[in-house]
Amino acid sequence: MKSNRKSKWILITLSVVALLGATVFYSTREKREVVYQEVQVTKGPIKNTILSSGVVQPENRLEVKAPIAGRIEKILVDEGQQVKKGQILAWMSSSERAALLDTAKSKGKEELSYWEEAYKATPLMAPISGQIILRSVEPGQTITIQDALLVMSDRLCIKAQVDETDIAQVKLNQNVEVTLDAYAEHPMSGTVVHIAYESKTVNNVTTYLVDIIPSEIPPFMKSGMTANVVFTTDEKEETLLLPASALQKENGKFKVLLASADKKQSPTSLSVEVGVNDGKQAEILSGLKEGDTVLVPKLSPITKKGDSGPKSPLNPFGGGGKRGSRGH
Repeated sequence: MKSNRKSKWILITLSVVALLGATVFYSTREKREVVYQEVQVTKGPIKNTILSSGVVQPENRLEVKAPIAGRIEKILVDEGQQVKKGQILAWMSSSERAALLDTAKSKGKEELSYWEEAYKATPLMAPISGQIILRSVEPGQTITIQDALLVMSDRLCIKAQVDETDIAQVKLNQNVEVTLDAYAEHPMSGTVVHIAYESKTVNNVTTYLVDIIPSEIPPFMKSGMTANVVFTTDEKEETLLLPASALQKENGKFKVLLASADKKQSPTSLSVEVGVNDGKQAEILSGLKEGDTVLVPKLSPITKKGDSGPKSPLNPFGGGGKRGSRGH
C-alpha cells in the first residue's frame, strides 16, 4: 500500500515540475512581430531580362569531302583562315593518277614532269564563303569520298537554351548581351536570328534553341566556347519605381500600404497598376506619384516576451498594441 502511495506522489511531483518548466519556457520564448519599413516612390530606369546559357557553334557547318577517291597532293589553307566561295582549298590526285605518278617518279624527274602536265590534278574548291574551322588531312594522305577533308563555317553564332516558360518573351531581331566565359571582360551585343520550332527535353526540363549572331565576331571567339546570354524583354528609361517587396497581390490586383502624411493615422490600402517588374523593383503605372511614402512589412528582430519590442510607424510604442500590422 505504501509503495502505491509513494509512486503516486512521484508522478504528481514530476507533473508539477513539467508544468513549471513549460510555464517558464513559454514566458521567455523568443517572438517576432511584423514592423514596417518606409520606402518612397522614385523615378529611374528599369528593365526586365531573361538569363540563359549557350554554346558558340557554326550557324552552318559544312564538311568538305573529295569528289573522287585518291590522294591529297597539296593543302592550301589552314584552320582559322577565311576563304571565299570557289577558292581552291587543296589539290588531289585520283587513285589512277596517284599510281601513274608514283610509277613515273621511279623513272626520273622528266617522266614525272611529263605526266604531271599531261594528267592534271583535281582541285578541291570552297562551296561557300566562310572560315576553315577544321583541317583533318595532310599532303600524301589517301582519302575516300566519305572522308571529311575540311570543315567550314559561314559564321559563328551562339546557340542559347531558353526555358519554355520564357520562350514567349523572346522575339526575332531582339537585342541581347553576350559574355563568353573565357573572355568575361569583353561583353558583346547580338541579335536573335532564329527560334527553334522543336523543343529539347533534358532531365525533365524543356528548352528551345535560340540562334544569336554577334554584331561583331571577335578574333578570340571559337566554336565550342560557353556563353552567358541576357535577353532584354522590356525596358524603360525614366519611370516611377517602387521596391517589388512593397506590392501585395489580392484577387489579381496589386495593392500597397500608403503611409499617412502626418504618420499618426493608419495607412491606407491602395490599388496600383504595375508595369515592368524585374523582381527587385516594379514600375508603377498609376495609383502613386513620385515622393509618396509606402510601407513595406518586415519581420522584426528577435525579442523576448516582455520586451517593449521594436517600434514601427503604426505602433510607435512597441509591443503588441491594437494598431499593429496585423490589422492591415
